[in-house]
Amino acid sequence: MKAIRSMVLVSGDQESMKHGALEVFIAIQQQLAVFGLAEEITVSMVNDISKPGLDPLVLVYPDAVIYGGVTPDDVPFLVEEHLYKGRVVEEKRVSPYDLTGRIAWLSARKGTLPAENRIVLKNVGLIDPENIDDYILSEGYEALGKVLREMTPEETIAEIKASGLRGRGGAGFPTGLKWQFVSGAKGDKKYVICNADESEPGTFKDRLVLEGDPHAIIEAMMIGAYSVGADEGFVYIRGEYRLAISRMQKAIEQAEAYGLLGDHIFGTDFSFKLHVHAGAGAYICGEETALIESIEGNRGEPRPRPPYPTTSGLWKKPTLVNNVETLANIPAIIRNGAAWYKAIGTPSSPGTKVYTILGNVNVTGLIEVPMGITLREVVSIYGKGMKNGSSFKLAQTGGSSGSIIPASLQDTPMDFDSFAKAGVSLGSGALLICNEEVCVVDLAKVLLNFFRFESCGKCNPCRIGNSRSYEVLSNIAEGVGTEQDLKDLQMMADQLYQLSNCGLGQTAGSPLRDILAHFRAEVEAHIKLKVCPAGVCSMSGHRVYQID
Repeated sequence: MKAIRSMVLVSGDQESMKHGALEVFIAIQQQLAVFGLAEEITVSMVNDISKPGLDPLVLVYPDAVIYGGVTPDDVPFLVEEHLYKGRVVEEKRVSPYDLTGRIAWLSARKGTLPAENRIVLKNVGLIDPENIDDYILSEGYEALGKVLREMTPEETIAEIKASGLRGRGGAGFPTGLKWQFVSGAKGDKKYVICNADESEPGTFKDRLVLEGDPHAIIEAMMIGAYSVGADEGFVYIRGEYRLAISRMQKAIEQAEAYGLLGDHIFGTDFSFKLHVHAGAGAYICGEETALIESIEGNRGEPRPRPPYPTTSGLWKKPTLVNNVETLANIPAIIRNGAAWYKAIGTPSSPGTKVYTILGNVNVTGLIEVPMGITLREVVSIYGKGMKNGSSFKLAQTGGSSGSIIPASLQDTPMDFDSFAKAGVSLGSGALLICNEEVCVVDLAKVLLNFFRFESCGKCNPCRIGNSRSYEVLSNIAEGVGTEQDLKDLQMMADQLYQLSNCGLGQTAGSPLRDILAHFRAEVEAHIKLKVCPAGVCSMSGHRVYQID
């Protein structure tokens, strides 16, 4: 399949549709096929870029060219001249200044088109994950050999720090800095843990890596262990991932048989033991201290912090805990150098990010793209547009613990700092794309229902706050909410974030915060007008929960 080099967007709002936007869209698809460009150029319809008197609009990206008042008869010439021969058709061109600021992203990103850049998924689907020879032939264990024979632990940590790699589990903490903390911690015994307890709804990227490239995780864990002074590690895998557990165990056995895991690796003084630990289906064990408690044979409950695992982790020893996707970047960084990695993505968030795309788009699945891509680009290029010509309303990122992103932020670069400045979070990488048929009250209710069941119950803010929030949302969805409920939801969102013991409770308030910040009018419609604008909530008028 050829790489996508251009993207064509056709305005699909109501006025544009009246003026033949659908016919233009179909004609472009037909002409792309005529010129053999269908695999190189993607075409989608979007609903928020029209301009009265100029619709339908046709936008060509990344050339930052906008055509207005396009008819089906114009299409053959536009496709031949611009998309086939590379010559802009000036007589149909519209200045961006004639339009709204909502397409400023087009000009700002001129000359760049995000394409898949597989680092984490480099070998997935291309090698036999149960054959160590396939991994070795694909540069496998070269990075481990390099650090053991040519680099000191300090030099290895410095390389990871220079790369700018940040944790891909959701928090975005600098990986090299975490390694430095563990390296500097005092202890006669240290551990390395791979957090593969991928329990976020809608996320399956770690599973794909574990099942498709298990040796990459083993190699990365050994590089980390060498850097921090550890000699033993655990891969904590979600219990439902039976195939991933089987393949990881087999990969460990193969590496041991080849002398790549065990005592005196590569003839050096470095030795490392690795174990697989299967989780028992508890969402809370994705939190690193709860995961550590689980490995120790205790109930999976988060520990108070400080102390942090970097100084007091597994069996109170300094412990390095990294997510699967984070670790999968390590061998490539060591092989190619920090400067190579730093050149990918954005300055503050280098590298790539693996996303799972779900929801109301034409194509769902998994992609790996440079940091800094936008939601609009994900939907238009990789999702092939919204399903059935519907409008993009929101995206729920990172599984339950992520943010609800409104359409107004779909041009915000998806990196840790840009999202943080916008008041939202990137999360673990799941992207649930929703159209106008999704009700934000119903969505928040589903998420809070998940949290109230998955809370370990150890701290009051999380145990009580999630249940109370769900009850309030349920009453709003039944049409018996009050204006006081808005204040209560905001209060509970703040208290969940400020007072909860761990990340589960702290992020449980995100859906409440986001719907009140970005979709308040829709929530108020349920309360003041007794109407669900999306037509999802029953609005029965019956109170479900009596709340003092």
